[in-house]
Amino acid sequence: MDGRQDPFESDDMALSGPPDMAQEAFDAALLQSALSLAGNEGWHRFSLVDAAREAGLPVETVRRRYPVKALLLLQLGRLADASALRDDGDGGTLREYLFDLIMRRFDIFQEYREGVRAVLQTVPYDPALAAFLAGTTLDSMKWLAEAAGIDCTGFGGVIRINALAAVWAHAMRAWEKDESPDLAATMAALDTALDRAERYGILKPSARRKMDEALNNTGLPDHDLELES
Repeated sequence: MDGRQDPFESDDMALSGPPDMAQEAFDAALLQSALSLAGNEGWHRFSLVDAAREAGLPVETVRRRYPVKALLLLQLGRLADASALRDDGDGGTLREYLFDLIMRRFDIFQEYREGVRAVLQTVPYDPALAAFLAGTTLDSMKWLAEAAGIDCTGFGGVIRINALAAVWAHAMRAWEKDESPDLAATMAALDTALDRAERYGILKPSARRKMDEALNNTGLPDHDLELES
């Protein structure tokens, strides 16, 4: 024994002390391995065992954390959401902020581009995967909509969230074919989709957003002015 320890050699190390850092490193290594294999071989042509061995991770821990392969895509979606929601959204219009939120999701997808494209090519032939991704996408869009200040209450809110998912899907189709380094085609497609959403009243601000905008636009008195004698 040389005293060195593989950080992923045991479940205890992968799932504890400090747990957040260990799990984050474990998940990142597995996700990178899996989507690299997907990009090279196709989504259905590799197994989680293959991904674990490629990444040098214990298979039994992968089995525990990811009993089905689709959960890797849930992890990818969470990473993308975390990237999008990291900003507090101060300044700019609702539409501008929403544009930024969505593009920050694409920044994460871009890191795993070929693997994600392999998944997109599989979806039309896998109804179960398509249904799973539809559900996770709606959940993500609800988070983005609420963060941007869209009214998500009631039946109208459900319609707006579904419409935002359609905006995402339109931009995603452009992203899948977009080979430009700055994702110009993706941004143009997203811009077009948001224009359409705005025309149809999908970007309706929430009561909280309206209040914040009203406060920001209110001309407050200058407290530094000297009182006249």
